[in-house]
Amino acid sequence: MIADDHPMYRKGVRTILETAGDMDVVAEATNGAEALQRCEELKPDVALVDIRMPEMNGVEAARRMKERHPGVQILFLTMHQDDASVMAAMRTGARGYILKDADRDEILRAIRAVAAGEAIFSGEVATRMIDYATRPFTHLDAFPQLTAREKEVLHWIAEGASNAQIGERMGLSSKTVSNYVTIVLNKLPAADRTEAIRLVEKSKGGW
Repeated sequence: MIADDHPMYRKGVRTILETAGDMDVVAEATNGAEALQRCEELKPDVALVDIRMPEMNGVEAARRMKERHPGVQILFLTMHQDDASVMAAMRTGARGYILKDADRDEILRAIRAVAAGEAIFSGEVATRMIDYATRPFTHLDAFPQLTAREKEVLHWIAEGASNAQIGERMGLSSKTVSNYVTIVLNKLPAADRTEAIRLVEKSKGGW
């Protein structure tokens, strides 16, 4: 299944897949909600998913696909390679993440890899994932009462991100983010986000 809101790009990818010989395109979707519906109906082996789509973004659609149909392997095929997009996408349980400038052979190789249960990433994306995973949040070590996930939420709070933005960056629903924020504020303790930010700044040696 190809899920992308750009018709010309969908057509190009479909043409590539139809020449492969060992692949059949069973469906196309123009947005995340349609992708989820097609997945429910057809249960494709592999879903190619873009991140930015109307109605429901690709991250949320992929998360729901994996919850309901864990056997469907998801490969993100997108132009976005920023940390937030990559990490949110991979938290859905997707097996791969490649960029839209990938050539025919790269796309086919990636599809075959995820279909076989392997993980595959574009070189640029793999580098960003390694950098992100090894980036120390040393100033947050001042809050040992927080779990790693809670520290990440606190990091984004300190960056001034709203609940909606945190949800997008971490691949979480608004309700889950709201719960995390409440837990973080209670554990610090902090009366509100402003006080939490002040505590983070103080942990860096500032005020």
